[in-house]
Amino acid sequence: MRRVREMVQAGFVFEDKQEEDLPGHSPDYLGERERERLAKQIDGSVLSDTFMRQHTYLRISLTERCNLRCTYCMPEEGVELTPARHLMSTEELLRAARLFVQAGVKKIRLTGGEPTLRKDVVEIVRSLREMQGLEQVAMTSNGMILHRMLPQLTQAGLTHLNLSLDTLRPDRFEQMTRRPSKGLSRVLGVIDRALEQSMEKLKVNFVVMKGVNEDEVLDFVELTKDKPLNVRFIEWMPFQGNVWSFDKMEPYKVTKKRIEDHFGVLQSTAWDKNAVAKDFRVEGFKGEVSFVTSMTEHFCGSCNRLRLMADGNFKVCLFGSEETNLLKPMRLGYTDEEIAHLVHAQVQRKKFKHDGMVVQNPRPMVKIGG
Repeated sequence: MRRVREMVQAGFVFEDKQEEDLPGHSPDYLGERERERLAKQIDGSVLSDTFMRQHTYLRISLTERCNLRCTYCMPEEGVELTPARHLMSTEELLRAARLFVQAGVKKIRLTGGEPTLRKDVVEIVRSLREMQGLEQVAMTSNGMILHRMLPQLTQAGLTHLNLSLDTLRPDRFEQMTRRPSKGLSRVLGVIDRALEQSMEKLKVNFVVMKGVNEDEVLDFVELTKDKPLNVRFIEWMPFQGNVWSFDKMEPYKVTKKRIEDHFGVLQSTAWDKNAVAKDFRVEGFKGEVSFVTSMTEHFCGSCNRLRLMADGNFKVCLFGSEETNLLKPMRLGYTDEEIAHLVHAQVQRKKFKHDGMVVQNPRPMVKIGG
C-alpha cells in the first residue's frame, strides 16, 4: 500500500498489464481522503512547469500504423505494433483531449503513424472542434490517401495541415519511402487540393539529409513562388532505428546559405514566441520558407508542446525518455482531477532543454507521432 501511494505521488508510471487485468472500476489503492488530496483542480496550473512555461499545444498520435517506411522515421523492417487492446479508444482519446483543453490547451495536432489510416479521423476532428476553448485542430500527414477525405476533414473543422514530403523526384521518393514512386503524384495533388480548401495554414515538411536530398532544397523553395504555402526545412533528428549520424545532419545555417546564394537575402517574417521554426520569405514570393532548428539551435526555452501517444503514454519532450501512462488510470476509474495530478507531476519534471545529439530517442518516430 505504501509503495503504491509513493508511486501515485511521484507521478504513477504504471507497469504494463494486460487489459483483462484492469478492472473497470476504481481499485481501493487509496483511501477517499488521500485520493481527494492528490486530485488536481483542472486549470492552467496543470500544464505549467518549473521554468514557468505554459503548455498550450498538444500533439495526439492517432495510430502507430503507417503506409510508408520513410528512412528517417522507422527501420526498414518496420516496428512492432502495440496490440489494439492497449491503444486508446475514440472515447478515451477524446476524454484525454477534453482534460487538456480544460487545462488550457489551445491547439491540438493529430499525428501518427499516418492519422488518415484511422477510420474515424473525421469524427475525431469534428468532436475536437466542438470543445470550448480549443482554437486550432491541425494534422500532419504523408498525403497518400488524404485526397479521399480532405473535403470532409475541412468541413469537420480541420484548420491547419502539414504534409511530409522530402523529394520531388519519383525515383528518390521510392528510395526514401520504400514504397512505389506513384505515391509522389498523390501528395503533390493534395497540396493543390488543400490550397483550394482555404485552410488557415498549409505547410510542407522537408527533412534535410546530406548526401540524400539536400540538392532539392532550391526546388522546394520554388514551390513558394506562386503558392501561398510554407516549406519547412527540418534538421534531421535522431530516433531509434533511423540510422542517424551527425555527418548526415545538415545544420540549418548551411541550408539557409544555399537558398540565399541563389535567391538573395531572405526576408524575416513574424515569428510566434512559441514557434518551432524560423520563418522567412523570398522577396516577391507568395509563400514562406522556414527552418526547424531542433539540433543546432534548440527552442526549448519557449517550448509549449506536449505529446500523447496512441498507447496513452504522455510525453513532455520529444527527445525525453520518461513517459507517464494515462490510459491505464482511465480504465482503472480515476477521475479527471486525479489524472490531472499525474499530468501535472510529469510536466513538473520537464527539463529546461533536451539532450539533442547526445541521446537517441528510445522510440522510433512512427510510435511517437510526427
